[in-house]
Amino acid sequence: MARDRSQRDDYTGPLRRLVLGIIVLCLLGIFLVWRIDSPRVERFRAQVVDRVVPSMDWAMAPVTGTINLIRDFQSYQRLAEQNQELRRELRQMKAWKEAALQLEQENARLLDLNNVRLDPRLTFITGVVLADSGSPFRQSVLLNVGARDGIRDGWAAMDGIGLVGRISGTGRNTARVILLTDASSSIPATIQPSGQSALVTGNNTAAPLIDFLENPDLVRPGDRVITSGDGGVFPAGLLIGQVAADPTGRLRVRLAADYERLEFLRVLRHHGAETVSDPGGLVLPATGAAAEAATPGTPEGTGGRGSDG
Repeated sequence: MARDRSQRDDYTGPLRRLVLGIIVLCLLGIFLVWRIDSPRVERFRAQVVDRVVPSMDWAMAPVTGTINLIRDFQSYQRLAEQNQELRRELRQMKAWKEAALQLEQENARLLDLNNVRLDPRLTFITGVVLADSGSPFRQSVLLNVGARDGIRDGWAAMDGIGLVGRISGTGRNTARVILLTDASSSIPATIQPSGQSALVTGNNTAAPLIDFLENPDLVRPGDRVITSGDGGVFPAGLLIGQVAADPTGRLRVRLAADYERLEFLRVLRHHGAETVSDPGGLVLPATGAAAEAATPGTPEGTGGRGSDG
């Protein structure tokens, strides 16, 4: 038994060395053939490639199929994640839709209960922003609407969300809007919910200052800032922004309007509030002698007992 094992070892060792030598010679020959730069060798290489490569498609098919399967799985995984994200957004949108419908219904009920009569004169005209001032010392933009469209100085300009500024200078076809951030801008405002009156003053920065507060202790960051309507320049209730505090503790306004993308501005046609010439007439109607005195065109000595004599 030991003799048979020794005989196998005697034959196996030389055979392995022979196979290894043949493999090395073949590899060396392939290397030399591939390195020789000759037209005849080039044709030989082309023939070898034509014979060997097409016959290797069966070996590459599983690899190619596996790669395509992995890619399809990754694509399906991404689609599944996007589908889940869209479902979450859809649920959020449905919740927001329900909240918006409830607010709309509540607003309609409150308007009906209070018998609110909106001002039909408060209309608007939309203009396109042509250019800005481009100066750090003057914050303004130019609109493509002007006197031909009925634009007047002092009218409010909004971007659809918040107040942007006021009209200051009109031409026939253009009008200039002084922004709330300009140093010459001062807007009477009311801070909600405390009801404090204040003045929003621009200082050529992105956050105007809040000045002349009656009681600053009642104001908190995040409170809404709206126009008060004092002075009759702006209508009351226009959104300006929210209260914010800078690192020094100074109260400022974080503007609701998007000053980075001012493309269209809405100019409100506000002709001011109706002036009251006779305050007493608002309380009680004129009666008796006051009514006769207030009636124009009444000749003296007519009416009452004097007319009988």
